[in-house]
Amino acid sequence: MARSVLTAVNGTTLVGLGIAVLTGAKVRRGPGGILVAEGYRRKMPPATCFTVGSVIITRRTAEWLLHESRAELLAHESRHAGQYAVLGPLFWPAYWAFCGYSWAVTGTYGARNAFERHAGLERGGYRAAPLRPALQRFRRSAATKSPRPPSGSPSAG
Repeated sequence: MARSVLTAVNGTTLVGLGIAVLTGAKVRRGPGGILVAEGYRRKMPPATCFTVGSVIITRRTAEWLLHESRAELLAHESRHAGQYAVLGPLFWPAYWAFCGYSWAVTGTYGARNAFERHAGLERGGYRAAPLRPALQRFRRSAATKSPRPPSGSPSAG
């Protein structure tokens, strides 16, 4: 419940509720102070669910999200609410910076995004992705070039 208080105080839950109201989503109470806004109809973002403050916004129904078979997805989205509690509005630029980093190194927005990894990639429907081929080659090249110890050091041969 501290998470809900913090997201209310830092204003991010108010933004989530505003998105819900402006898009015609219906808000329902969920577990642990989470609010579920069901019936989101906009094209962006393309995800089935996304979180703003302590509001999980979904294209589906609240019953769909709260069904026991989706407990992992609910846990993933709830973890994002905790991230909002800590960062408040700073979550947005930080999240998008990590999306950019992840895209730059893997070609996906989530695989190397620290927020998605912290929330559990697989629980949120994300897959791990390898580094882009050029970065893999660079990493292998750097790993094979081990520095030589200075002459006269105990490990110098």
